[in-house]
Amino acid sequence: MTPAQGQVAVREVMDIRQAADYLGISGDTLYRYASEGFVPAFKLGNRWRFRKSLLDAWMDEKSGVTQPSQQIEEIEVDATAKKPVGRAR
Repeated sequence: MTPAQGQVAVREVMDIRQAADYLGISGDTLYRYASEGFVPAFKLGNRWRFRKSLLDAWMDEKSGVTQPSQQIEEIEVDATAKKPVGRAR
């Protein structure tokens, strides 16, 4: 499918309108989030810009998704410890 057929190409660096569309929120909301430092953004001149890779990482962080490079901490279990006894039925 080409961009002309309805699929919009997402750029690495987006303006506020493109980033708002990508995130599925209004431009006004995204402008407020950027001004408050809630989303990763930077100003180029007097205009907000958003890096797709930083927005993706931010969304992963906020949604609790673990990055593949992060290792899950192993928990040691004592196999000889007694398990709690359940109530008889």
